[in-house]
Amino acid sequence: MPRSVPLPCILAALAATAYAVGFLVAFPFGVSIVLKTAPLLVLTVGAALAAREADGWLFMLVMTVGAAGDALLEVDQVWGGSAFAVGHAAAIALYARNLRPAKSIPLSQKAAAFALLSSAAVVAWLAGKALTIPVAAYALVVAAMAATAWLSIFSRYRTGIGAVLFLVSDAFIFAEMGGRIDPDVARWIIWPLYIAGQIMIYIGVQAKLAARASA
Repeated sequence: MPRSVPLPCILAALAATAYAVGFLVAFPFGVSIVLKTAPLLVLTVGAALAAREADGWLFMLVMTVGAAGDALLEVDQVWGGSAFAVGHAAAIALYARNLRPAKSIPLSQKAAAFALLSSAAVVAWLAGKALTIPVAAYALVVAAMAATAWLSIFSRYRTGIGAVLFLVSDAFIFAEMGGRIDPDVARWIIWPLYIAGQIMIYIGVQAKLAARASA
């Protein structure tokens, strides 16, 4: 595992910080959407340049759809949510292709993965009156993404925790939808959790793929 932070992650963090400035100083819509999509676009390019096998290209797809989701959310929540659902499905496929051998997974870690999957019920509940079948389905998909990431060969301290942060960020989105948290407060919580999650996922996945390619 490399000790230094990959350049795409540094650039993504800087772009994410620039977008957050817009929470205080209103940017024109075009500037805001470019800054919002920039972090995942940078990670997409990094994943594409590093891809050497099917899993690498699949991971690039995950990052690409994430960037599309960020942009679409600014236009329509349904389209944005749908894009992220597709991205989570691709991530689940990636993690499922790279699960740890069942016998090597301690019972405590299996229990943690089950808890993550079960958290879909809590996430859906947070939506309150905004809860619909598609919203509940999305909650299940994002929880399944976090659970499979936790059981995969990718580092739990990077990819696993990153997936959990992504899940928590979505939980706050649902809470905002359900009127349980003020939107002006929610965005200061959601955006950092989301970006940190994506960066940690990237670091963990890329490190494992690079190690496998050089073996």
